[in-house]
Amino acid sequence: MSRRMEQVNAMLQRELSDLISREVDMEDCLITVCYVDCSPDLKSAKVGVSVLPENKTASALHKLRVNTSLFCKELKGATRIKTIPKFNWVEDRTEREAAEIEEILGSIHNS
Repeated sequence: MSRRMEQVNAMLQRELSDLISREVDMEDCLITVCYVDCSPDLKSAKVGVSVLPENKTASALHKLRVNTSLFCKELKGATRIKTIPKFNWVEDRTEREAAEIEEILGSIHNS
């Protein structure tokens, strides 16, 4: 991945995190943008989010999808990117899977 693409991904991750904290009203829920992975032509971007508690993941993803047009509008004003990519919101399960692996390894080690 080029340095420019890494910079764009990092900038979009920061901006989306700020927008979500300001614009998405979810009671007793924490939404974290874990990564943004833009396509080389910047037409689309996969956005991985982590939601705590986990049982609110579906409703959080729904709210993010509903607010996507607002996010794009805000990003056009806050960034110098000519074309804002189409966001594909997905659940990032990395932390959960890492915890499960650590639990399994711990039980093996204690056996």
